[in-house]
Amino acid sequence: MKNTLLLLFVLLGLSLCMVKSTEAIESPTAQLKPTLKALTDLLSDESLKGDINRSERRARIMAAIKVGFDFQEMCKRILGRTWNEVQAEEQRQFTELMTKLLENVYIGKLESYSGQQIEFLEERVKGERAQVSTTIDNKGVKIPVHYILNLNDSKWMVYDINIEGVSLVRNYMEQFKTILRKEKFAGLIKVLEDKNKSFEVQSSAGK
Repeated sequence: MKNTLLLLFVLLGLSLCMVKSTEAIESPTAQLKPTLKALTDLLSDESLKGDINRSERRARIMAAIKVGFDFQEMCKRILGRTWNEVQAEEQRQFTELMTKLLENVYIGKLESYSGQQIEFLEERVKGERAQVSTTIDNKGVKIPVHYILNLNDSKWMVYDINIEGVSLVRNYMEQFKTILRKEKFAGLIKVLEDKNKSFEVQSSAGK
């Protein structure tokens, strides 16, 4: 009987600790807001505007969003089962090139930012996965943007973005399927290298 009571108290103590620990974790929205604010602040910074400041602007933007965005998890999901078929060094290489491509494609588009407002609508949490729904008001047109997050220890990190119904991860996953089937992993790496080089050429030409 004593052993049973002792076990019950231990289990109760553990459950209370777990509740306290979960409650201490900030919500996905609360953790995402500072990251997006840091992004918009940098995009609005007049001292960082223009082609001459592109390198510094991009570096500061990427440093800011890496606080709330898990690019390795994003890249892992984009690559799918191939991720587990390649070596750790190849995973690192893919993550580096893919992150650079995302910077070139998406940060490049964001650089035309002119004060559009982000409205936080709702969040949905299921276990260690969450979705934070927002809209971006662009001249009266509200564009739906959903951030998909994973809980990593006590930190909610974005690993996918769904813009107007299109998932960033799924979009690239579908694009890369054909390349992986025909040209294997080495072929995909070559495509990413060439694409990033083309952005570098465009940037140099614009200076």
